[in-house]
Amino acid sequence: MARAREELWRAVLERDDYAAGRVVDAALAAGASGEQVLLEVIARVQGKVGAAWAAGRMTVAQEHAATAIHERVIAATVHHPSARQAVTPGAAGTVTVACVDGEWHALPARILAEVLRLRGHRVDFLGAQVPTPHLIAHLHQTAPDTVALSSTLPTRLPTAHTAITAIQAIGIPVLVGGAAFGADGHRARLLGADAWAPDARAAADLLAGGMPRPGPGNARQAIDDLPHLGDQEYTMVSRSRGQLVKNTLAGLERRLPAMRSYTDAQHERTAEDVAHVVDFLRAALYTDDVGLFTGFLDWTGDILEARGVSARVLDPALTLLREELKDFPRAVTLLTEGSGVLRGRATPPTTPGTKS
Repeated sequence: MARAREELWRAVLERDDYAAGRVVDAALAAGASGEQVLLEVIARVQGKVGAAWAAGRMTVAQEHAATAIHERVIAATVHHPSARQAVTPGAAGTVTVACVDGEWHALPARILAEVLRLRGHRVDFLGAQVPTPHLIAHLHQTAPDTVALSSTLPTRLPTAHTAITAIQAIGIPVLVGGAAFGADGHRARLLGADAWAPDARAAADLLAGGMPRPGPGNARQAIDDLPHLGDQEYTMVSRSRGQLVKNTLAGLERRLPAMRSYTDAQHERTAEDVAHVVDFLRAALYTDDVGLFTGFLDWTGDILEARGVSARVLDPALTLLREELKDFPRAVTLLTEGSGVLRGRATPPTTPGTKS
């Protein structure tokens, strides 16, 4: 598999669909299973693509091109005769696989769907960003044995929670996966999912053992799982999101005069950065998870520094948000912890919005 990964990586860098197709054909012809090619070649190379983008060695456009190539070679893999010869469709039960509303990273869910098909499941793959009401309507029509929900972005956790409880209320168990739920699945447990899996193979193994169906009509509210929401901090910060971003940007211009000479593109990047900070703050308030917020800031620091910008560039925004939210104790704690993480990186502050 190592040689196949190297060759697929080279094909991806050269944006060569045909070479990528030849790599998976050769691996299958050499005796690799479809599942091995999906998980040990394609998924691993896609992970390398993400790491290259994070390190500033690959542009967003190049990352998208690589993902598109992987979508095509996934199809080539699962339709290859050797991959499907032992499959009895539907023998293992029915599964609906979907990304939560607002989640555009569909490739992990696509790989899961194809692994489950190769294991004999009949799979409805609904793709990226499935609005919860449409998902529930579809489930009423199709009545699968299980729903598998995928989310990469922790900012989608409130939406994921809504979907989990709505699906369980109609008597269908929910398996979740993706980086949003934490490396150990602790956020999946927090949100009341029936099961969590760290990867597609583990998910398929878990489903092979069967999942008990929850009792229909057992509806619950978010606060039943997350009693800390009773302080209304998440609700109030969510309602004021737009104003928080606007006020923070205005405060940055007052405190950092260099921002007044920014280009439109620099202003746009700064606004995006501040909006991301507010969105991750909201997610951390929803889950009451300090590590969610500080982990985001640390990861963002890596991204910024890979592009020659100090992570401390975010600190003025955190200070301004702390002033805006001074009456919200949990938010203040999160922002204070976040500032501590940035200071711990020991890099000098620079001006926001200047990354390339």
